[in-house]
Amino acid sequence: MKTILLTLSLLAGTIFTTQAQTEAGKIIVGGRININTSKIKDSEDKNNGFSILPQVGFFVANNIAIGAQIGYSWGDARTSLTFDEYSILLPDISNSTFVATPFGRLYTGDGSLKFFGQLSAPLLFGSFDVDGEKIGSYSSFGVALAPGLAYFPTAKIGIELSVKGLYFDSLTSKEESNGEKTTTTNFGLDVSSLAPSVGVSFHF
Repeated sequence: MKTILLTLSLLAGTIFTTQAQTEAGKIIVGGRININTSKIKDSEDKNNGFSILPQVGFFVANNIAIGAQIGYSWGDARTSLTFDEYSILLPDISNSTFVATPFGRLYTGDGSLKFFGQLSAPLLFGSFDVDGEKIGSYSSFGVALAPGLAYFPTAKIGIELSVKGLYFDSLTSKEESNGEKTTTTNFGLDVSSLAPSVGVSFHF
């Protein structure tokens, strides 16, 4: 009997702890940092880039969080063309992008494993440079509905598995020289279990 009572107490404590992670008034923190660099030996070819995309949310009600991801990314690439013994170094191309993505998330389920759905509206603003001179700019807006699964091994950590889901986005680019604009729209559904997104969130 003591063993059964102890087991039930531990189970109740686990359920309470995981429910407390998504209750009203809690904060969820996550994000992504990426730094990459590559260079081809004995050539001028190189690629560098980094991005920082912190994300913060606030639970306005039990299992309902709203928040935003705000960040910046930058990339730079230089390549060359080789013809026999001759090599031509192409211009240095770089781009910088500001990102702002408000989101709302709904959790469902009890215990340490919960399903969630996230509705987000990604906004991007950026520019292209060639040898340090701006040649164009771009902006994008969209809407995405992504399903996911969260596992809470501790009171403050959530391990998340999600797919891209249903999405729409519209990208408009503008040439600096003549002001010409081009708009591209995308709509799709991506729920592949072979390439999910895995992340860690912190709950306070």
